[in-house]
Amino acid sequence: MILKLYKHYCFIIVAVLFSIIFIQQPIFAQTAEPELFNYQELVQLFEQEPISEPLQKKLTSLLTTPFVNNEAYKQGVRPLNPSSKKLGHYLRVVAWNIERGLELEAIKLAFTDSKKFALLIDKNTTPISTKNRKYVLQQIEILKKADVIILNEVDWGTKRTKYHNIVKELATTLNMNYAYGVEFVEVDPIALGIEKFENAQPDDKASLLENIKVDANQYKGLHGSAILSRYHLDNVQLIPFTHQEHDWYSDEKSGVAPFEIGKREAGEKVFLEKTVREVRRGGRMMLLADIASPNIPTGQATIVATHIESRTKPENRTKQLDEVLDKIKDIKHPVILAGDMNTSTKDATPTSILREIKKRFGSEEFWAKQAFKYVTGVGLLLNVVTSGIKFSRTQADPTVRNIRFFSANPEAEFFNILEDFRFSDKGKFDFRGNSSRSIDKRSGKLSNSNQRARKGFETTYETSRTIGPIGKFKLDWIFVKPPFLNKSKAKNLSYLFAPHFGHTLTTLNYAIEDRISDHNPIVVDLPLNKPKDLATTRNKMEK
Repeated sequence: MILKLYKHYCFIIVAVLFSIIFIQQPIFAQTAEPELFNYQELVQLFEQEPISEPLQKKLTSLLTTPFVNNEAYKQGVRPLNPSSKKLGHYLRVVAWNIERGLELEAIKLAFTDSKKFALLIDKNTTPISTKNRKYVLQQIEILKKADVIILNEVDWGTKRTKYHNIVKELATTLNMNYAYGVEFVEVDPIALGIEKFENAQPDDKASLLENIKVDANQYKGLHGSAILSRYHLDNVQLIPFTHQEHDWYSDEKSGVAPFEIGKREAGEKVFLEKTVREVRRGGRMMLLADIASPNIPTGQATIVATHIESRTKPENRTKQLDEVLDKIKDIKHPVILAGDMNTSTKDATPTSILREIKKRFGSEEFWAKQAFKYVTGVGLLLNVVTSGIKFSRTQADPTVRNIRFFSANPEAEFFNILEDFRFSDKGKFDFRGNSSRSIDKRSGKLSNSNQRARKGFETTYETSRTIGPIGKFKLDWIFVKPPFLNKSKAKNLSYLFAPHFGHTLTTLNYAIEDRISDHNPIVVDLPLNKPKDLATTRNKMEK
């Protein structure tokens, strides 16, 4: 009898231990990865309208199934949890639109090695003796401490980025887990290498053939957003928006001129249309992932990476924002929402012809030459802004109040929706701006999470050529829902896991010739324990 009881209790103990080991530990299996298209199928995606049922099924799977890899966690990688005197231990979050990953090696070194990056610094623009070089190295040290990185415009298998799987290579270099969501499948005939240039001169044909030649075995044509993390990534979801205000297939295939007429001072030249055209299958989306740790207040947080449409009116961007908020409204733990929101206050992100050429083909030298042969009277800077009072108010601050008739701000509603939004647990996004918790001690709405400047915010996007403030925009944002922030008046509420010292790393981005990306990286710190009382008398702007 005693022996039977002993065996019975031993069985119970073993069962309990088994459940502790295998239930509490993360499951290391990867999410089932969607099947990729082969080259001939990609050509069919361009040529067919509508596409066949098998292709549509495969496309839907690719645009709704994320690629997930938690190998770094399996190998023992854990969050750095850096600390500072002001915040104690904190989670550092970076958001960056990396412009396809055109400067992949520079991006890798920006996150890992200040000494090797220093070798890339352009001595003409950043002399060794200047303070800028010091700032560059300091900003690399800032990026090295990031435990969560949110990336937009991430290529996989395109000629312009030498067929690299950008997110996988970055994750391997940084020793991080990753989730990748496909936003677009690039099927433009130039990207596929099937475009014909009937007007090419005989002496240009050899060069043309070389520059449009594509490796069919390596071409995957994927473009999307990613989340890299030293935390295990769970419950990863890829959700396309229902509201797609710009059709990146039919609108682009029909040519640039119809939807850009009156906006781009470039005329209706065939070559230019082919240069700035981007025929794609897919649309804007959001990528979500949960991270869990006893160090995170409430034990869990949700990361939301998104890329809001650029080629549409500001009021249409709010429709995509509404979809994000509807998806996350019932989340009761902290939320980090970040990405390129394209809050330019206008329709279409401004750019330059040469920059567009580089985005399309990786190296602009040959194609720039062709552009100037085929296109006459085309300025390097496109029509980027309107003039007057509206521009002076909204150029660096798309959050300012909309004043109808006198000084309209069509982007204001986007931020009003975010500020007024309440989660089901009454939580809200942190719009506070206490000078003691902001970089450069600047107060004002959102200054804790996004760096403010002397006027408005530090801009995150610039055209290749700017005239004073013209051509500079604040497009990229980090918004945080911390725990215990659930009142309309947030003064004196907890700063636990709330955004601190939002920083825009412009100096680093411009350290190499022609910059790393057309967007600057942005950073914010979230304290894992209640931070010190940093209150000052300069808190009148605190929301």
